[in-house]
Amino acid sequence: MPLAPITAAHKARVLAEALPYIQRFHGRTIVVKYGGNAMTDDKLKEGFARDVVLLKLVGMNPIVVHGGGPQIDDLLRRVGKKGEFVQGMRVTDAETMDVVEMVLGGQVNKEIVNLINRQGGLAVGLTGKDGAFIRARKMMVRGPGESGGLIDIGQVGEVEAIDPKIVQTLLAGGFIPVIAPVGFGAKGESYNINSDLVAGKVAEILKAEKLVVLTNTPGVLDKNGNLLTGLTARKVDELFSDGTISGGMLPKISSALEAVKNGVNSCHIIDGRVAHALLLEILTAEGVGTLIRRR
Repeated sequence: MPLAPITAAHKARVLAEALPYIQRFHGRTIVVKYGGNAMTDDKLKEGFARDVVLLKLVGMNPIVVHGGGPQIDDLLRRVGKKGEFVQGMRVTDAETMDVVEMVLGGQVNKEIVNLINRQGGLAVGLTGKDGAFIRARKMMVRGPGESGGLIDIGQVGEVEAIDPKIVQTLLAGGFIPVIAPVGFGAKGESYNINSDLVAGKVAEILKAEKLVVLTNTPGVLDKNGNLLTGLTARKVDELFSDGTISGGMLPKISSALEAVKNGVNSCHIIDGRVAHALLLEILTAEGVGTLIRRR
């Protein structure tokens, strides 16, 4: 059916607005941390996959790093095991690690790959163990209180080193890498790594143009709940110091801050509950979240 004139004009204006951004970011790497409602709502999942394929087709190099906390919790319940957390980090004993690998490297990763491929993309799934991609070391968590000691929470890791060759090879071949945040240790042991940290480190090592983090909030909020749209690395440090950034946003903003301090041009904390949030943030002037720049 023919478009109404106002609808046609609006769509033409949106397409025209995207052109300078397509030109500016052509050939550039965009690392996307995929999580929150965007991973669990069917319409949002389809829209996300379509957006990633579009970015690839207009000449950008998207890389997807995903989480999977709700899916891990669901399988743990089904096997009669309750998830435990210390300071926001999942306690990961050997049995839980098996579940984490099964869910992240299998169920969730393959679903995302399939969604992208159904939209006409060429996605390839991998974990940090493939191609010796992400080497990790044990992470110890400090207990509560000022005098809290370090707590061993099992096979939870932090990134020690990243060898980007496998991802670079995939990008050169026209593929879209989809990365599950599981790394390997010095003795070949598996480590569960926070997906925000992995996304940030991948963006750093590849000198990405952008790191985009999909969340379940509008972005970074001030103490009155107002959206902060443009931040510098210095301002983010101040927000950490005065307690504005806390709770579940800490690892997201910490990884974003490290990324922009170490070569990534900008980081975007966006609301993944908004349809096509990824395209709106990259290809329009307004965006839908918080932009963090080095300066």
